[in-house]
Amino acid sequence: MELYLVQHGEAKSEQEDPARPLTDRGRDDAVRVARVARRSGLRLATIHHSGKLRARQTAEILAAELVPEGEPSQLDGLAPNDDPRLAQQAIEKLHWPALLVGHLPHLSRL
Repeated sequence: MELYLVQHGEAKSEQEDPARPLTDRGRDDAVRVARVARRSGLRLATIHHSGKLRARQTAEILAAELVPEGEPSQLDGLAPNDDPRLAQQAIEKLHWPALLVGHLPHLSRL
């Protein structure tokens, strides 16, 4: 089992935009991470993300560079305050190697 955990890129504040999309810096950081991962030879079967816009945008940037076998998709149990056991149950059913884009504090507990 190969599982990679990635925190979403920097997002706008809720006051700036309630949907909290990535900032320009967040997009640039995600592109840099994706390019380093590609150059290191990382190959993925799947990329999954939480239902939050910032996680989906980060996953799409990673997918554009890493070209997994399928499109990035939402995975239940990856929201910031979800119980990590929910994600664990979903993770056990994934195709490997897989990458998850999520949030803190959830990723640190996962």
